[in-house]
Amino acid sequence: MTPISLTVNGRTVQALVEPRMHLGDFLREHCRLTGTHLGCEHGVCGACTVLIAGAPARSCITYAVACDGLAIRTIEGFDDDPSMAELREAFSREHALQCGFCTPGMLIAARDIAERVPDADERRIRVELSGNLCRCTGYRGIVNAVRSVVEARRQQPAVSMPKAGAAPAAAPLATFVPKESEASPAAAAASATAADEPRQGWTRFEESFVILQPPATVWNAFEDIPAVTACLPGATLTEYDAHTVKGKMSVKLGPISASFAGSAGIERDDAALRGAIRGAGSDRGTGSRTKGEVIYRLQPESDGRQTRVILSVEYSLQGALAQFSRSGIAQDLGRRLVAEFAANLNARLTGTSPDRQSSTQLNVGRLLRLWVRDRLRRLIGLDQPK
Repeated sequence: MTPISLTVNGRTVQALVEPRMHLGDFLREHCRLTGTHLGCEHGVCGACTVLIAGAPARSCITYAVACDGLAIRTIEGFDDDPSMAELREAFSREHALQCGFCTPGMLIAARDIAERVPDADERRIRVELSGNLCRCTGYRGIVNAVRSVVEARRQQPAVSMPKAGAAPAAAPLATFVPKESEASPAAAAASATAADEPRQGWTRFEESFVILQPPATVWNAFEDIPAVTACLPGATLTEYDAHTVKGKMSVKLGPISASFAGSAGIERDDAALRGAIRGAGSDRGTGSRTKGEVIYRLQPESDGRQTRVILSVEYSLQGALAQFSRSGIAQDLGRRLVAEFAANLNARLTGTSPDRQSSTQLNVGRLLRLWVRDRLRRLIGLDQPK
């Protein structure tokens, strides 16, 4: 059992929980907040959506221990919220609910749209709601309800909204993710390669890692596309040349398997030791689509004996899997994926065996378990930064 303390609808809650208990069960069983509905319990249907640190997230695939110290808001916590009051009235007016099972999660997602995307049109609303499923309405009433609120708010004077709380950072992995004191300069440098704010509807995170070889060696290694692909869990290469690649990324989340097939363009600046990869792909099985951009540059360390790779990753995800891109946990998993890539690349260049082998399918559940394990080790003091 693990002690946790979090804020639920403005009230501090302390409890002992099993590390495997997800937040949805914790809210329903421990807090008796049964407005959070559990449908698929695989993060697909969106019925369990709540706010975690101000951002919509699936409570059924979020471990309760991962929310220690964070603020949680469920549908019961919006009784006095003006935006939610407008949406509830609009849902009734536009007949946007029937059985009501999806409605709590749908309302929370709709509120996020109304406040985060004030200029959303019908197409954008449909994209934003694509991670919430309804078996009754056909969505027309839901879309009309959200659109009516967005349009009404557009006619009102602008209101300054507080920024959402920051998501917890991933725990360090081996030697490839920098300590907090070392990360700030790297993150600042990575931020300089991209715009101050991510594109609307896109998610961005910065990361860096160290390779135990000089910059020239690492730069030449990045030119070996098959070797680099082999270091990335879940990636398969089908075609490539010096400027383009085609392939797929296979992802597994519990019983859900997706295989994103697509292509990307490669840009390299030999003089500046920086490059960019921009691509897009889609998965036929789930109907999901993704676009992404990775900007990287190499920086010498330890008198040029080692190399810090500084990354800025920005992506958008649409379709049935769209909701996974909105939570802080998704970004933490992205950081862990980067760390696994770093471990594999470091092992390849130094001729050692990596701690974690790359596979033909990216197992998100496995990464999530490793992430929770590392957080627990940090909590009990086994992995304190040196």
